[in-house]
Amino acid sequence: MKYISVSNIATQWNISERSVRNYCAQGKIPGAILEGKKWKIPENATKPVRKQRAGKVSKDILTRLKLEKESGIPGGIYHKVQIELTYNSNHMEGSRLSHEQTRYIFETNTIGIQDETVNVDDVVETANHFRCIDQVIELANYSLSESFIKQLHYILKSGTSDSRKAWFAVGDYKRFENEVWGSETTKPEKVTTEMKKLLKKYNTYKKKTLKEILDFHYEFEKIHPFQDGNGRVGRLIMFKECLHNGITPFIIEDDIKEFYYRGLKEWKNEEGYLMDTCLMAQDRFKVYMDYFGLEYRE
Repeated sequence: MKYISVSNIATQWNISERSVRNYCAQGKIPGAILEGKKWKIPENATKPVRKQRAGKVSKDILTRLKLEKESGIPGGIYHKVQIELTYNSNHMEGSRLSHEQTRYIFETNTIGIQDETVNVDDVVETANHFRCIDQVIELANYSLSESFIKQLHYILKSGTSDSRKAWFAVGDYKRFENEVWGSETTKPEKVTTEMKKLLKKYNTYKKKTLKEILDFHYEFEKIHPFQDGNGRVGRLIMFKECLHNGITPFIIEDDIKEFYYRGLKEWKNEEGYLMDTCLMAQDRFKVYMDYFGLEYRE
């Protein structure tokens, strides 16, 4: 067999002589032999394939959420979203679980609550809301549809005391009239028609703006298509649609809920109330994104 020098191989492979010697020392060039202090390399040797360096972690929030969700990475933005969105959205609807209890359930998948009475529905809906967020992340880039919205409701309300009531439709539209903001909502027999009309109009916009997302949210809550869970499903939809349209998402935290409710009630008269509240929530979310090195649109 004919051998050639390190310098010749380095020239052929367009790498440094030091790299060639390292390959030899690591046994990555079959047939290479060391004579004295010099390596002799078979002339037909092939350049070892270098191990690809791990790519940089994406600064896109949806990509990062999917990565952390699939990899089970703790303490990241996915972890933060699960706890903050679940706690605040459930607390707005009457859940008595604390922020710490919500975090504990997410992190340990156990309850661990002592010396107090806990509503079972609060625990079930907390665990279910975690699953809803997973669904939002997984299907963020799909167009909004009735089936997706019903699926969120089904996940949220499954296993609750409501789900055991014969008249309560889990994952389907309401059967009885309900109110929101002290006002009448769409009659049960008209919900399907109104939801189809709303989605058709909304999906004519290829790229949605925050205003269009908020307008959908207002119309959705005005229809109030489900017997219960409309607020949480509606806020999950907003989070999904922000991710889908490259808009900084946001969480309506408990301390600004009154501004949020006022904004919804007055949307048709004064859009600024709800818009300003959501922009404030976006600014808060940007603090999380800055911490985790994520990019957002100004």
